[in-house]
Amino acid sequence: MALHFSNQEFSQRKAKVLQSMKEQNLDAILMFRQESMYWLTGYDTFGYVFFQTLILDNKGNVILLTRAPDLRQAQNTSDIEDIRIWVDKDGSNPADDLKDILDELSLKGKKVGIEYEAYGLTGRNALRLNKSLENYCNIEDQSELITKIRVVKSSEEIVYVKKAAELADLALEQAWKHTKAGASEAKILAEMQKIVLEGGGDYPANEYIIGSGHNALLCRYQSEKRILSDTDQLSIEWAGTYKHYHSAMFRTIAVGKSNPKHIKMHQACLEALQNCEKKLIPGNTVGEVFDVHAQTFDNLGYNKSRMNACGYSLGSTFSPNWMDWPMLYTGNPYKIVPGNIFFMHMILMDSENNLAMNLGETYLVTENGNERLGKQKLDLVNL
Repeated sequence: MALHFSNQEFSQRKAKVLQSMKEQNLDAILMFRQESMYWLTGYDTFGYVFFQTLILDNKGNVILLTRAPDLRQAQNTSDIEDIRIWVDKDGSNPADDLKDILDELSLKGKKVGIEYEAYGLTGRNALRLNKSLENYCNIEDQSELITKIRVVKSSEEIVYVKKAAELADLALEQAWKHTKAGASEAKILAEMQKIVLEGGGDYPANEYIIGSGHNALLCRYQSEKRILSDTDQLSIEWAGTYKHYHSAMFRTIAVGKSNPKHIKMHQACLEALQNCEKKLIPGNTVGEVFDVHAQTFDNLGYNKSRMNACGYSLGSTFSPNWMDWPMLYTGNPYKIVPGNIFFMHMILMDSENNLAMNLGETYLVTENGNERLGKQKLDLVNL
């Protein structure tokens, strides 16, 4: 088995989930989030695109219901011993197979939590699940039960996050090396991803975001690959990824003649990031971090250019994105604690002048403050 954590680590995680289940008076929880399965057992797959669930009852029984292609995947990557297979055939309903397992665990009429907030649990599968369990047991949404435990990283997890940060730094060096007038975005992207994979890293949970010219104002990956102009702007958001743990960064690189507006926007982003750093400490809420971000930009005249969120938690996540709970937006009451990992991104999009400026870094919250995991300079680089 290719387990990435110690047996003691997995035992402690399971104990925390069972304790939380007890506090919620749950007799079992049905995990549909791949992040939960990976964190609890080591199970590593993208098979969650089909109906798949990991069952944990209050006695500690763990049973995986999945398809045949993931049998050996679970055997090779996890500590799960009881693996059940539902059969692909016309008209098959794996939710009924799940109900049979719940019968074995004597869960009829009991209280069962479900991770509805899961990319693997499609709307159709959720409808099937609800119908199968109707009048069978008492179900409730417990999408955040395990997520709220995962948000605080252990010392073993932090080792992987810091390795991911090292890979992210190397990727930025490649971006600087290959960014110049006449260069292809495709080449820059390839070199950044190459250095991460060569360093033992993984594919990220979502695509790197890269765009120049008019596309530098985008916050999502899109398939156009431009050739950089003599005077241009290149925005890149990427993450170093190691054992599925992410450390993200964000930069806008100027190409050719410097634009005074670019320089002013970068100064604003740097000031906002530094103000957020001061607020990202134990005891404050993530909503307060956002408010500092917003106030800084608003005071500098960038109200129309800023976003309504300035970051989110990072950890071990799976496609389609590396964003984890909670997000940094106004009013979010989550209280920051040591062991949190947050990516904070300062984003400005000036549509009127077709200018973008981005600055983003990943931080580990410590007992007395925080540590920026990326070690590269925060300067505006002009190539």
